[in-house]
Amino acid sequence: MAEASIVLAVEQLTKRIKRKDIIKGISFEVRAGEVFGFLGPNGAGKTTTIRMLVDLIKPTTGTISICGVPLKDKPDEALRHVGCIVENPELYPYLTGWENLEHFARMLEGIGEARIHEVVSIVGMDQRIHDKVKTYSLGMRQRLGIAQALLGRPKLLILDEPTNGLDPQGIKEMREFIRTLAAGGISVFVSSHLLSEIQLMCDRVAIISHGSVIAVGDVQELIREPEPTVAWRFEPFEPGRQTLLACDGVTAEEAETAAAGNGELRVRMSRERIPEANRRLVAAGVDVYAITVQHVTLEQLFLRLTEGETID
Repeated sequence: MAEASIVLAVEQLTKRIKRKDIIKGISFEVRAGEVFGFLGPNGAGKTTTIRMLVDLIKPTTGTISICGVPLKDKPDEALRHVGCIVENPELYPYLTGWENLEHFARMLEGIGEARIHEVVSIVGMDQRIHDKVKTYSLGMRQRLGIAQALLGRPKLLILDEPTNGLDPQGIKEMREFIRTLAAGGISVFVSSHLLSEIQLMCDRVAIISHGSVIAVGDVQELIREPEPTVAWRFEPFEPGRQTLLACDGVTAEEAETAAAGNGELRVRMSRERIPEANRRLVAAGVDVYAITVQHVTLEQLFLRLTEGETID
């Protein structure tokens, strides 16, 4: 895939509060039409970073550019390209969803009834938009908040914990909805503590710990290991174990003896060595019943990189 244009560029961003370095020189980019995940334990600096991205607080040093416009020099111009929900969407519960959108549309130049109809359709709220917000579920409030953020036709949508408090069905719907927005060309920056959802939802991810970005890149590339764990099931077990461990580039995991009673042996090896190892087992008279490559999850990678810090 050709390199997409950069919608958000963060370079060597720092924030110092009361002589304490909260953000320590972080850098990352968000490309057009991608879902970018932002992960970190409690106190890592996620919310502080988001507040700097939308100009609620000023960086100590470093630069933020949105669609090529420097936020520090031209904040109004830069923020025209941004829609944002920080924490919970701010809505008027005694008004209908439509009346809320009308209220926010008045604050934006050139946004009329046609655009309100458009964003209502985008978030799939046609049936309930004229009901009072106080009757909405949490998921519907989140959708209305996103509709509000989309009114100004942003190129970058920043969502802070968009699935927070949703039930499993609501989380699934929100994930699919965010992917649909990205498919339509909007870049979506998602801060979330649900690691499994980030893995399913995001194209790329940045992991932040103690105010520093310690990993950034394509989700699948980050979790791909050169020598993954491969679980083998075969009989008879002992001849199979000896044959497999004698193969080049195969190392037994520490749990091999515990798994022996199940007829399973877990080893570290590259995918490329699997066919040859299988041929050797068959040639040795060992019946192979299953070969399973066990991929590392984003959660496992996160815990490894952050040394087991608790995520918020």
